[in-house]
Amino acid sequence: MQTVKMYLTASCPYCMHAKQLLKQRGVSAIEEIRVDMQPAERQKMMEITGRRTVPQIFIGDTHVGGCDDLVALDGQGGLLPLLNS
Repeated sequence: MQTVKMYLTASCPYCMHAKQLLKQRGVSAIEEIRVDMQPAERQKMMEITGRRTVPQIFIGDTHVGGCDDLVALDGQGGLLPLLNS
């Protein structure tokens, strides 16, 4: 299974929803980067993704996007193949 990295904040409901969906799809470990605790990481996230909102989710080297992007990818049947590639 691919590694999953997520830029997030502690109180973000979209972050919680994304984590829940990933766990339902078999992801046991998510590398969590808390941008609320590490402001420099938010800047890095913005440089990498061009976005400032959380969550920002990476599966392997692929930037999936935010929670809505993750849910859409799952709805199109693309999440499990990406996780298992």
